[in-house]
Order: sequence, then structure tokens, then C-alpha cells
Amino acid sequence: MSAPADPLAEAGVSDIRSGMTVGLGTGRAAVRAIKALAQRVVIERLELRCVATSAASTELGGRLGLRVEPMEGVERVDYLFDGADEVDPRLRMIKGRGGAMTREKIVAQASARRVYLVQDDKLVQRLGTTAPLPIEVMRFGLAHIRRALRGLGLDGPLRLTEGGTVYETDNGNPVIDARVPSDLDIEELATALDALGGVVGHGLFLAEADLVLSESGTGQVTRRERTTASSG
Repeated sequence: MSAPADPLAEAGVSDIRSGMTVGLGTGRAAVRAIKALAQRVVIERLELRCVATSAASTELGGRLGLRVEPMEGVERVDYLFDGADEVDPRLRMIKGRGGAMTREKIVAQASARRVYLVQDDKLVQRLGTTAPLPIEVMRFGLAHIRRALRGLGLDGPLRLTEGGTVYETDNGNPVIDARVPSDLDIEELATALDALGGVVGHGLFLAEADLVLSESGTGQVTRRERTTASSG
């Protein structure tokens, strides 16, 4: 019995061709696309090499029969699909609810084509409207790092697990989920975070999206392609 149709996931993997190196994103939308890709591989006998942005996606891809290799040995990725927590009209994004933002950004920056899959309710006019900004930090100097983040206007709690312990990424680091005040300039904030010692990675993805596919409540999929104007 074939899997039920999933227009968003199918659109997210429709441009993948045999011979490509494919980046597997992390999160609910990415899970749907990984399953759709695995189905295409079986039906069309595609020959693909995959890299994953998290241990969870590595495990799922392997379980579904995809050839998932460590990113350590991969210089270039042809196509990445992933999800996002928020997307603004310029296709700038906040990512990291799944805790994989550092690896997701590495794979995105290595990819020739980056496609992001979201629900319509993730489309916002201003980043930080509905989602916090995840910031992966080192434990070493944690109190200082948090103080420095507050100096940038970013304050928020350490992410906890359901059991109440400090959450750790696949890299073994904690995450601060910071509220983004409406008066902060997103571009300047990203530059400041990139320069702050102890910040391993953060969820501001300002130039990574080439295409955003959004799904309405009725299942309709809308394409938003990056243009020269939106990339500035």
C-alpha cells in the first residue's frame, strides 16, 4: 500500500535527481520530506548520497534506506530541504526549535540549492513575533556569555528537557531561547552574534533560503522564491 499523498513534502523533494548529494533537514517538516524522498528512491531507483543535519535525521534516513554519510567528508551539497520556525517577507528565517541550527547552517552554506518547508502560520512580518531565537553556547563562560547576550538585548532561559534537565544539542552544548525585541535590527544582531565568543551557532538564517514552500490549512502549497531584492 502506498503512502498517502503529502503535497508539501513531495514538492520539497521533486527537484532531486539521481547522482545528487542531498542534505536532510531536521524537524517535523523535514521528517515528512525524508519519507517522501525515501519513497522516490524506491520507486525511481535514485542513486543519492545524503548528509543529515542531526542524529535524528541520520537515524531516520538510514532506517528508510537512504545512504547517509558523515558531513565531515563532504565538501559540497547539491540540494538541501529543511524546515523553519519563522519566515519573513524577505525569506529571512529563525530556525532551531529542534536544536540543530548549527549543523543546519553548515549544511545550508555548503548547499547549491536550499529549500525550506513551513506551514502558513510560520510566515511573519517580523522575525521574533512568535518564536524565540535559539542560541547554542558553550558551557565554558556561560554566565559571561549570557551577560553579553543581555547587552545585545537578548534575554531568555536555558532550554530544558521534558525531564527538567539542561537540554544539549548533538554537539553537547546548551541552548538559550532568547526573545527578540521588536526594535533590534536583525542584520546587525546576526553580525554581533557571529562575533561573540562562546556562541557556537544561532538560529538567524538571513540569506540561506532560495525557496520557501508554505502549506495552508487546506493543504495548498505556495512557492516563495528568493529574488535579488529579497536577498539584500
